[in-house]
Amino acid sequence: MLNDRARILLKTLVERYIADGEPVGSRTLSQYAGLDLSPATIRNIVADLEDMGFVASPHTSSGRVPTPRGYRLFVDTLLTVRPLAQVEVNRLALSLTPSDPQRLMTAASTLLSDLSQFAGLVLTPRRSPAFRQVEFLSLSEKRILLIIVTMEGEVENRVILTDKPYSPSKLTEAANYFNQNFAGHSFDQVRSKLRDELGSVRDDITRLMSAAVDAGSQAHDASQDNVVVSGSRKLLDVEELSSNMGNLRRLFDAFEQKTGLLQLLDQSRSAAGVQIFIGGDSELMSLDECSLVTAPYSVDGQVVGTLGVVGPTRMAYERVVPIVDITAKLLSSALSHH
Repeated sequence: MLNDRARILLKTLVERYIADGEPVGSRTLSQYAGLDLSPATIRNIVADLEDMGFVASPHTSSGRVPTPRGYRLFVDTLLTVRPLAQVEVNRLALSLTPSDPQRLMTAASTLLSDLSQFAGLVLTPRRSPAFRQVEFLSLSEKRILLIIVTMEGEVENRVILTDKPYSPSKLTEAANYFNQNFAGHSFDQVRSKLRDELGSVRDDITRLMSAAVDAGSQAHDASQDNVVVSGSRKLLDVEELSSNMGNLRRLFDAFEQKTGLLQLLDQSRSAAGVQIFIGGDSELMSLDECSLVTAPYSVDGQVVGTLGVVGPTRMAYERVVPIVDITAKLLSSALSHH
């Protein structure tokens, strides 16, 4: 437990280090902390903070820098967030007006990157496994286009290779049977139902239906969890990241492979609001020297995804947090009115 003086000095130290990027000495703390303390007292308190693991002393300086533990305490209990001005909020809302949901995700990711000058991330919504409607279209003698309309109204196309040709009337018959009996179900549910009902279906279209179920399942699996990443190159301009190419390479590998990133963002779906991951906070992804600020977004009150910003631990949290928070709210509103 820190007393009030120690908390004020730690808050001042973190804020000055974020602003200047230089180790913070006792003279700077005396100037900015607003405490009537002697330099010796300040040095003693800072030494105590170092012993407790909240700050560290680089070898080349007498000043101190925050540790991940110091940042953690700062963002959890000491951070003073600056709300965005209404004119900025209005500008953001205008940026999130594309009619297509996928373009909205890309716009939100780009917006987060442009405002923060770091990398913007959006975990896209999981689609319902059920379909609203299917159609079959003959492409050639043994190639058929399966057209799937999702419950969200989006269209997926898959090519089916068959061992025999099908007439347009047979394709219409198969589509009608699908839509009349299985609309609103997932392809996996259709697979088990078909198995039970094959006796009542004409044999020459059962193979087509089985192939359609397999293709439909693959289409749904391929459309699941995806992360839209914008502005990752901006991290190359962050000195504390670009000076450690090993860490930066691991971060870019995480953007490329997305597995840990997906799990981390998925974990954030259940958060009530903004969440901040600092350094090694999460075992799911190596974020050495980095922080991830996330917030869930929703459609009609139902959480469907997460968005956020990845940047250095030395980021202006008081500005990034409201950017992430308001972007999540605006994206929720845009998707709900789509």
